[in-house]
Amino acid sequence: MNVLMEEMNRRAVALGVPLGVQLDVTYRCNERCVHCYLDHDDHGEMTTAEIRGVLDQLAAAGVFFLTLSGGEVLMRMDFFPILEYARLLMFCVKIKTNAFMIRESQADRIRDLGVQSVQVSIYSHRPEVHDAITKLPGSLKRSIAGIRLLQARGLKVIIANVLMRQNYSDYAGVKALAQELGVEYTIDPTVTPRMDGDRGIVALGIGGDDLRQVFRNPDLVGNVEEFCAPPSAVNDEALDELPCSASHTFCYISPYGDVFPCVQFPLPTGNVRQQRFLEIWRHSPQMNEVRSIRPRNLPVCSTCSHVGTCTRCPGLAYMEGNMRGPSSQDCEKSFARTGIPSANMILKSASRPNPSLVQIALRSSAVPVS
Repeated sequence: MNVLMEEMNRRAVALGVPLGVQLDVTYRCNERCVHCYLDHDDHGEMTTAEIRGVLDQLAAAGVFFLTLSGGEVLMRMDFFPILEYARLLMFCVKIKTNAFMIRESQADRIRDLGVQSVQVSIYSHRPEVHDAITKLPGSLKRSIAGIRLLQARGLKVIIANVLMRQNYSDYAGVKALAQELGVEYTIDPTVTPRMDGDRGIVALGIGGDDLRQVFRNPDLVGNVEEFCAPPSAVNDEALDELPCSASHTFCYISPYGDVFPCVQFPLPTGNVRQQRFLEIWRHSPQMNEVRSIRPRNLPVCSTCSHVGTCTRCPGLAYMEGNMRGPSSQDCEKSFARTGIPSANMILKSASRPNPSLVQIALRSSAVPVS
């Protein structure tokens, strides 16, 4: 299956086809998660008819994978008509939900419509921790009940766990809960800045020793020795690779019709209420600028020993002020994983000396220090 996906991606890039799209049908939500990057007020969501029209355009553009998300998708009374229409158009549909509102009838319909997977965010196996993050009393109990209903119907369910200071010590408990429920489990140590540019919530994320411990846990990352291996020498292949799928095979559409390269990359490229989707995808100057960037075009990252293995997100870099600059959050991950500071970290330590970091850099022959 991985070989098939790789070939689909290769052909999609060559043909300029948007293989996957995430469409947020609403930003409204019954939860108020402390780390959420969205504004939950409704500023004029697309109507059912508008969304159907967008889905028609996505199908005509060659989109295959469609993720329906929010907010909470079930806050829309017309969610199931939207989902049914998406399946009539033969999209492979994934849903992101908190599962709070899922009862037997909703679970039955999701199964009957042939949804490929359902992702549910669970932050802790302890109600007092999970519910404090969602700010909705009883949310863990209700979400688990929804997961059980979905899993019992043979649906693929994935528990997604964002690691923060509030729930860091509970990730083993969440993984055990996923195993008990018979569902998959993923973790993400990245807290995304708000879409309006506010970076305050980034402080909720983990770092330092906590992040290093996560990256050295074989139950989470598999082969630690391989995963945490020092970066290999920089080569031309790494410098010319696509940074990520944003604007190459994937993009994101908001409930208001705004099109962005990715949900973590709030660079406005157009609006489907004013332009055809394919016109935005093919001709937006902003989309094409993102498309043109390769690692060798990045002034700092192109000099970094981590360039071939870093998870650098251009969207996170954009929200730091420069889509061609480093993403400090990803630099920290690379450092936590390997113990070798990035070129960005070394430059920062040179301007604001950090003795311990400088010593590490000097000991790391893989990192050029000038």
